Amino acid sequence: MSNNRKPRLLALAGSLRQDSWNRQLATAAAQMARDAGAEVVEVNLRDYPLPLFDEDIEAVGVPEPVSRLKDLFASADGLLIASPEYNGSVTAALKNLIDWVSRPDGQYGRAEVFQGRRAALFATSPGGLGGMRGLNHLRDILQPLGTWIAPTMLAVPASMNAFDAEGNLVDESAKTQLRTLVEQTLAAMVI
Repeated sequence: MSNNRKPRLLALAGSLRQDSWNRQLATAAAQMARDAGAEVVEVNLRDYPLPLFDEDIEAVGVPEPVSRLKDLFASADGLLIASPEYNGSVTAALKNLIDWVSRPDGQYGRAEVFQGRRAALFATSPGGLGGMRGLNHLRDILQPLGTWIAPTMLAVPASMNAFDAEGNLVDESAKTQLRTLVEQTLAAMVI
């Protein structure tokens, strides 16, 4: 990574829930990236209401929230994605975002805003696997779009014990692993 500018990352959770543990995990990762010298924009999917992907809607015109998201993704060097696991896979909200943002339009080519990006994938779940099955699916979705995925993905089990009442990550092992994952992702960036 050159020293010309700070790397720019987007941090997001694939959950729409206001008090999502995955959003708290994304916030922790964002702060770790800032502490390591990166510029981070935190993206709340609730701020970008997206219709279900439908080519008929797209043919009428790309929805304004999709255009804003594409511009955000285009401005980023990397992604910090906390992906909740729903029924062993990624959330519908996250998959829908990827489907919309990866589509070609008059400004961006197919998957252009994912190509060459570096991504850290992590999850937390009340269950014992911590969301790992969903992370495997997310990796399988993003890699064909040209996104480099950090070799280590982090799944934090027992989310109800991993955070304090203010939403801070308090599981020391998870904090150490998340910091390593964020630093690994930043080290892989070419700016």
